[in-house]
Amino acid sequence: MPKAQLLLVEDDTALAELVRWHFEREEFDVQHTGDGEEALLMAKERTPDLVLLDWMLENLSGIEVCRQLRKADNTANVPIIMLTARGEEDDRIRGLEIGADDYVTKPFSPRELVARAKAVLRRVRPALAGEALRFGDVEMDTVAHKVKRGGKHVLLGPTEYRLLKHFLEYPGHVFSRERLLDSVWGHDSDIEIRTVDVHIRRLRKALNEGFGSDIIRTVRSAGYSLDQDAV
Repeated sequence: MPKAQLLLVEDDTALAELVRWHFEREEFDVQHTGDGEEALLMAKERTPDLVLLDWMLENLSGIEVCRQLRKADNTANVPIIMLTARGEEDDRIRGLEIGADDYVTKPFSPRELVARAKAVLRRVRPALAGEALRFGDVEMDTVAHKVKRGGKHVLLGPTEYRLLKHFLEYPGHVFSRERLLDSVWGHDSDIEIRTVDVHIRRLRKALNEGFGSDIIRTVRSAGYSLDQDAV
């Protein structure tokens, strides 16, 4: 099971260490900063699977960090849990309206925070919760590295497997060719951009053989997505 990448943005050092300890015990890969601007740079360099974000940060507030994370392409859909001493209803509503997925008021139980984080990840990234990846009639066993469609085995090359896994982890999300290069081949890859199209065609052929529907959608001038309404 892959480790979930957690970005913890909290300027209370003692609290941050406590939270880090609980999440690392649950096999999370934790990056920490107490600075909002540094948090944005860290999220840009390595896209987290989840952000725990303190509301009351110096210099750049948690609200502004949340707003900028939602504007950035690579973090627009990353779940964000706000950590704050603010408990008033208006503040909670404001946090949710600017893009937070959940809201935890200090003081809180670290065990409850971990449970909430796992619940959010189960909704958006089932692979990180240790569950099989499924979309429509496509199933992927990430332990055995096997793929089925409609109960029949699908033979995929290593690159096509990684592409499909990425799509299954983010169903419905549109990824540009550049984003796919970064996510599937890696940031330091010298692969040409048109190589993505070649492997998408191979993946389509393998998935669609014997089936009438194509679940990989081409979005003109944008990229590709996994979509049951693809044509």
